[in-house]
Amino acid sequence: MVAAPWAAVAISCLALAGCGHLQRLSEVGRPPEMSKTSDPTKDPNYRPITMPMPKTQAAPNEANALWRPGSRAFFKDQRAAQAGDIVTVVVSMNDTAQLKNVTSAARTGGETAGIPDFLGLTSRLGPTIADPSKIISLNSTNNSTGTGQIQRNESVTLRLAGVVTQVLPNGNLVVAARQEFVVNRELRELRVTGVIRPQDIASDNTVLHDRMAEARIAYGGRGQLTELQSARWGQQLFDILLPF
Repeated sequence: MVAAPWAAVAISCLALAGCGHLQRLSEVGRPPEMSKTSDPTKDPNYRPITMPMPKTQAAPNEANALWRPGSRAFFKDQRAAQAGDIVTVVVSMNDTAQLKNVTSAARTGGETAGIPDFLGLTSRLGPTIADPSKIISLNSTNNSTGTGQIQRNESVTLRLAGVVTQVLPNGNLVVAARQEFVVNRELRELRVTGVIRPQDIASDNTVLHDRMAEARIAYGGRGQLTELQSARWGQQLFDILLPF
């Protein structure tokens, strides 16, 4: 009968820990396992993208013309153009930002309230009220000083191949790139998604990340070193719930 409460506590802890901690327990004694190569459109979080589109225009029908509407060259273009094609995304980001704010505020207030005579009743109170005209007297002084500074310097350079998952009605391409690799029991994940124009794809079938609309770039991973650099889930829970 004593084991029942402890079992309930254990179940509660596992429920709070979530699937992420259950996965960590299953990987004890071995490096993190890579996910299987799969179709990005089969991911539960995948959603087709809809973007503002221009009105469709019928292509002119010209007899004996060697030029096909929409073509960019007389010869076959080897760059990505349709769903399933592969394009290399080049991420070369070097951002620097510096922000400094200083705020100072001061306020002083005072209030005085009294009832010199209220329907002749104040005179009946006798000496219980020393000065009826100063029944309430309030004073307040507030001072606030704040200083904030942000300094950031980030540099990220990487290349990874992605798959065209969707061709929008105006010809733009939806690209999803994902890459995983394990180094010394650390699983690193690279993810890039966005919308590109076929005209922005270079002759070597690469596209820069700053030519990608709605770009989402993620670089992270999991493993023992990553866990050491992260706060425990219990500490994160207390940081959210505790009001002090």
